Amino acid sequence: MASITMKNMIKQYADGFQAVNDVSLEVANGELMILVGPSGCGKSTLLRMIAGLEDITSGDLLIEGERANEKAPRDRNLSMVFQNYALYPHLTVFENIAFPLRLSNKFQESEIKQKVEEAATTLELTEHLERKPSQLSGGQRQRVAMGRAIVRDARAFLFDEPLSNLDAKLRGQMRTEIHRLQRRMGITTVYVTHDQTEAMTLGDRVAVLRKGVLQQVDTPRELYQRPVNLFVAGFIGSPPMNFAPATVQGRTVSLPFTTFDLPAAVADALEDNQLLIAGIRPEHFEDASMLDESKLNHGVTFSAHVDVTEWLGAELFAYVPFEAHPEVSDKLNTLARELDSENLRTQLVAAIDANSHIEPGQEAELWFDSSKMHFFDPATGENLTRDLSAVPA
Repeated sequence: MASITMKNMIKQYADGFQAVNDVSLEVANGELMILVGPSGCGKSTLLRMIAGLEDITSGDLLIEGERANEKAPRDRNLSMVFQNYALYPHLTVFENIAFPLRLSNKFQESEIKQKVEEAATTLELTEHLERKPSQLSGGQRQRVAMGRAIVRDARAFLFDEPLSNLDAKLRGQMRTEIHRLQRRMGITTVYVTHDQTEAMTLGDRVAVLRKGVLQQVDTPRELYQRPVNLFVAGFIGSPPMNFAPATVQGRTVSLPFTTFDLPAAVADALEDNQLLIAGIRPEHFEDASMLDESKLNHGVTFSAHVDVTEWLGAELFAYVPFEAHPEVSDKLNTLARELDSENLRTQLVAAIDANSHIEPGQEAELWFDSSKMHFFDPATGENLTRDLSAVPA
């Protein structure tokens, strides 16, 4: 195992494009670090820089404290699992897993057999060792690729979107297997994905990138409850956080669909007559008709026209359109395009109890917990109330 340290790493191509822009990140020994962000954010490029498949334009890469910038990929002793499995179709499962061991010329045949069989047992591939990749399912092929990484006794694993070619059900199963395997082996792992569900469920910590720039590195809980800016808040969470224009005057905040008083600590952190972007997550809304009076008194109730509903079994999504201030709309439209999320534009999504009887086209009474609201600077995207959001232990 090994720690991996990135210091001010930059990747700039000949045409001047910077895919990775001054990234500094520490991956601790045995940690599972997720690199996440939308397509084109630089996460795979950064992983390939760690692996030695991309040159580092400037900055330093340290593996267990030793500078590795000029080391060849094979000399870094890192195992990489690719998105497309990269299996040899003419070789059996056994030979595919054994390939890196034979290539090294360091192992006797008896040692190779033992290592392959141990990896196959761990990954439940023992009965498939004599099959060819074409005879395997997508999940089995991905396990073969993982087996090839395991047998090398590498210092760290590097995963480049390993589950993106699998269907949703198999992706969930493989995510659990990877998590269980990494915990059992305790090996340092850097895992790239664009799927924030994978990021939140797998990572000890998650590094969010945007256009080559590191936005926030934190535990999944911190990212979710205390995002540093508008981008992280919009990227983490499904459905994403709701955003709406907000004007503050004293303790009173006005939104397109309601007006209410803020807690004193929140109001004190904001300037009067300031145009802001308010953010609240869909799951912090409820159907007011289903709440008792004590809870109603500890939040904000408002009337809303629900134009669409989606019943998902465990919850119901209610969509509420609203008019946005032009300055805020431009900001949210840009963010929506980048995150490929229409929900960020001019509608609320309320994820409420599945037993609610709200119907499309109705006026409904909705409630939300105002203490869970965030306020962002529309110019910089900074979360102005992040320090007021406590994360439970």
